[in-house]
Amino acid sequence: MFDPLSAVQSFIRHPSVSADSTYAEGMKGARDFIAGLFRNLDCSVSVIDTPKHPIILAQRTGDPSWPHVVIYGHYDVQPPDPLDLWTTPPFKPEVRNGRLYGRGAADNKGPLMVHIAAVARLLEQRPDLPLRITFIIEGEEEIGSPSFRPFLQEYCERIRGDFVLLSDTGSPNPEQIVITTGLRGLIGCEVELTGPCTDLHSGVHGGPVLNPIRALCSLCATLHTPDGKVAVPGFYDDVQPVQDWERQELSRLPQRLEDYKAFLGVDAFAATYGQSPFEAVRFGPTLEYNGITGGYQGEGSKTIIPSKASVKVTCRLVPDQDPKRIQQQLIATLHERCPKGVAIKCTPGHGGFPYSVVPPGRTNTPPNQPPRLAAAFREAEAAVTKVFGSKPLFLREGGSVPVIADIKKITGMDSLMIGLFTPEDNLHAPDESFHLGILQRGIDVSARILARIAEGG
Repeated sequence: MFDPLSAVQSFIRHPSVSADSTYAEGMKGARDFIAGLFRNLDCSVSVIDTPKHPIILAQRTGDPSWPHVVIYGHYDVQPPDPLDLWTTPPFKPEVRNGRLYGRGAADNKGPLMVHIAAVARLLEQRPDLPLRITFIIEGEEEIGSPSFRPFLQEYCERIRGDFVLLSDTGSPNPEQIVITTGLRGLIGCEVELTGPCTDLHSGVHGGPVLNPIRALCSLCATLHTPDGKVAVPGFYDDVQPVQDWERQELSRLPQRLEDYKAFLGVDAFAATYGQSPFEAVRFGPTLEYNGITGGYQGEGSKTIIPSKASVKVTCRLVPDQDPKRIQQQLIATLHERCPKGVAIKCTPGHGGFPYSVVPPGRTNTPPNQPPRLAAAFREAEAAVTKVFGSKPLFLREGGSVPVIADIKKITGMDSLMIGLFTPEDNLHAPDESFHLGILQRGIDVSARILARIAEGG
């Protein structure tokens, strides 16, 4: 009998931080552990080398006429820092008050285990289940998945199925599940301004020399209007209109703005270009400053005009914005608006396309939507309603999972994304946790969906 809680705990004990080479042994341990689970399910398992961290490809084959479901997940996790803010060590999982605590519990080891456990349960009950299943588990999601697109291009024909099933998205609480219909894309760049050839005494030279920090703040201030609009020419040209059914779904979100402010610890929201805060998170593109530096950062005072200042900028993109074009527009705008007296250098970062999928029966549902994808959405709605006691919401999400758009572009497969983490789970932060009620009910939902797809043929 497969024990999902024990399996997740064992999974978490492997410190699989992809961003830090000192965790190489933990990456290998997590990879070997998950590959072992698939071998126990009688899957054929390939550990595919990449320039960084291998991808696990596990397959249950069968009659070519059987439905074919692809399940995606990742075995890497975020760094655990700062360690002193964890109640218990991040890689020593502990159950407290109905939650499992540990780095990766919610992102993505717990949700991934939901689907592995569902498959294990089904195969224990029905070893002859007429369903082909492919697991694709990567080890670079937390660093932008640089090896995933080449993998898709090489293995496209081998992995192509009817749809992708995954849970790397969120829901508002353990009772209200969201089936995610869109993900924002992403672009970024680092901007460095250089003024004088070295740091200068701010008394001897202050006044006529443009301070790079001041120039950088002025430049950043040009990128938004007072009403919150991103002030980059052409930024909104290709934004896909929001459908009425999407607004209706959003209106069912069981969250009040006052509660949202309290959860975030803010007393007011920024202007969001005519959208409500909830609309802005789900439907709107953004331009954000993720880090800014310049000058003396140590204790006490050092009165200088620094030689350099820099800022990290990212944009979250919505359908149908093109990451490459937006990045080019942003960099061109930065060069055009850079104040005289400083030199500018823009270093592009990694990016990813936005993604959207439309459930069946909507005004903008594609007329040629694959029948098994449509069936998967209907079965997911029925299963969530039965198991969780309320109908799911069909909503876009503000986050980005760039590989989902890559899967669509390269293989043609759309994705059924069932949100299994919640805001209380503290993704990427100390005391990350996963709700054990969601773990158990999620397994039931996943098993029901897979069984019904198999029965539908």
